[in-house]
Amino acid sequence: MTTPDGRPTLTPPAFDSALAQPVHAAPAPIAAPATSQPPVGAPVRRAWGLYIWVGALLVVLLVVLVGYFLEAIGPVASLLGAILALLPLAGVLWALRIVDRWEPEPKGLVILALGWGAIAAVALALGVDLVLLLTFGRGDSQLALLLQSVVQAPIVEEIGKGLGVLLIFAAARRFFDGPVDGIVYGGLIGAGFAFTENIQYFASAFVEGGFTQASATFFVRGILSPFAHVMFTAVTGFALGLAARRGVRLGGALGPWLLGLAGAIALHALWNGSALLGDFFALYAALQIPLFVIFVVAIVLLRREEARLTRARLGEYAAVGWFTPQEVDMLATAAGRRTALAWARTLTGNRVPIMRTFIADATALAMARQRAISGRDPRASAEESALLQRTVAARAALFAL
Repeated sequence: MTTPDGRPTLTPPAFDSALAQPVHAAPAPIAAPATSQPPVGAPVRRAWGLYIWVGALLVVLLVVLVGYFLEAIGPVASLLGAILALLPLAGVLWALRIVDRWEPEPKGLVILALGWGAIAAVALALGVDLVLLLTFGRGDSQLALLLQSVVQAPIVEEIGKGLGVLLIFAAARRFFDGPVDGIVYGGLIGAGFAFTENIQYFASAFVEGGFTQASATFFVRGILSPFAHVMFTAVTGFALGLAARRGVRLGGALGPWLLGLAGAIALHALWNGSALLGDFFALYAALQIPLFVIFVVAIVLLRREEARLTRARLGEYAAVGWFTPQEVDMLATAAGRRTALAWARTLTGNRVPIMRTFIADATALAMARQRAISGRDPRASAEESALLQRTVAARAALFAL
């Protein structure tokens, strides 16, 4: 591609994306940069009410869960189970960090999502188990075990995890920009749930069969299937992310949430059923591995859509002089960002942290502008203005003598 005057450009041709976001409001005009910039303001990106109330709930439930594990399994086995469960959790969190690297979610929401899955969703599942046990007694028949694994567990657990995704959507919707955000939140909740569930599985296996059985259980759950719960709940998050992209509010998002929840339950039931109704390893190779590949490909495509959106929104600022076209190319591609960070290392005093700030604020600026255009965040325009000034300040710091 070349510009009208024959110069080469890195900007690709503009094709409409199947995932393109609709416009609900006319784009606000962008003023040209002034010679002297106003003071830099901090963007308003807080959800303290959500953190306080949900955090308090999680603390109470955590005390109950710790007491349950100590009483039902014992401190030694529980500690061993927790240590083993940390290993797959670390790998899953590393993968989710890669997914979320383009436009990272607030750390508070990341912790809250992980905590919801590890504490609230598990407490709900155990509570339902207790109610059913007190109501119907313990069923040890093959049919009872099948119903518990293929029907009860997928429905109860996915509802518990899905409520966490819906809570984040309802209480912090301006941080829910699209499908990738939904996948990240859903994945974090699923990772937290798997962590606590793995503690129970690994500890129980150790109590029943020592290190041999614990090792076998770790191989199946920690190595073969660390992303199982992540994938299930990510389907729910993906559906809510699509709803967020369309600019719907909570009432309009309930339908997509239920649809995503149905998909998560179906995948969960398929996974549990494969362990009981057939050759697990054959079904694992025939079904679970292809599903995981499809999941990865979908994330790659969604990340490309985020990059396209970043280029489009920052291009509007470049059109009036806030950025150069080359800076937009740099900010809208992974390769451009890597090159920018390498260049920042060559500057006096190693200005990589400043470059990271510049990239992060510019990406957040693009997303804030999209929220302002779509009309789904009344505070987006104020945040857009503050982020613009922060971006300008970061760029000035990069070139300061």
